[in-house]
Amino acid sequence: MEFLQDPFMQRALLAAVLVGVIAPAVGIHLVQRRQALMGDGIGHVALTGVGLGFLLSTNPVWMATVVAVIGSVAMELIRAYGRTRGDIALAMLFYGGMAGGVMLMNLSDTGSNANLTSYLFGSLSTVSDEDLTAICLLAAFVLLVTVGLRRQLFAISQDEEFARVTGLPVRALNLLVAVTAAVTVTVAMRVVGLLLVSALMVVPVAAAQQITRSFKLTFAVSVAIGTAVTLAGTVTTYYQDVPPGATIVLLAIGVFVLLTALAAPLARRRARAAGASGGQARCDAAAEIGHRPADDVSV
Repeated sequence: MEFLQDPFMQRALLAAVLVGVIAPAVGIHLVQRRQALMGDGIGHVALTGVGLGFLLSTNPVWMATVVAVIGSVAMELIRAYGRTRGDIALAMLFYGGMAGGVMLMNLSDTGSNANLTSYLFGSLSTVSDEDLTAICLLAAFVLLVTVGLRRQLFAISQDEEFARVTGLPVRALNLLVAVTAAVTVTVAMRVVGLLLVSALMVVPVAAAQQITRSFKLTFAVSVAIGTAVTLAGTVTTYYQDVPPGATIVLLAIGVFVLLTALAAPLARRRARAAGASGGQARCDAAAEIGHRPADDVSV
């Protein structure tokens, strides 16, 4: 456990745990709403905030958060009102965000290819005390929203029309989901990178769905998977010279493949058990009818 004595690893592990918890916590709502790639689009837009942070000599995490929130709100409004040309507008927003970030970093004095790569694919060695403070505050906000409003968020993720009929502020909640997704992307970019953060929001949820049947259990298992793979990936990068983002995502995909393989025989066993119980119930019903007096049996 020598890596726990290293201040750099202490910051990295804390950041990894926070990301492992909040990414699936937000991702489960995106998966339910069939917006699994939203995190990828926000990551493109957030790069402009990173470039702007370098250009203005401010903390890139906070600047990326502001730009990502604005971009996520724009995405939600386009989704709600864009109709036929919404996909074109979203594509322009995504690619414009990526191009703007690269251009701004090139114009800044402190921007470099190394800095760009660390934000695109993650770099635990560059997580500073200032970054960790920002990550902790932003992660606390995401947890407060996803846990405190879990019933309301579940309702709009399952059926927006029903949620609207029950009196929930659907539009405001949709915007809140978009904002929390944006904050999650900026929190996770130092660990897995802007180009891979969407995978950490989606893959643990998809893996948990292979073995769970309820929303609450899926939420818990996906958070456990996210935390496990981020911790394992972080420790792996300490002993091996491998990129943290790619390692974490590959571990998450490995868990998905493993649980998928285990889910098939489990599903067959459940089906056989259900069939056996159903057959026994029919036999019991037939036996009961057979023991009734003739005038009690209805045709």
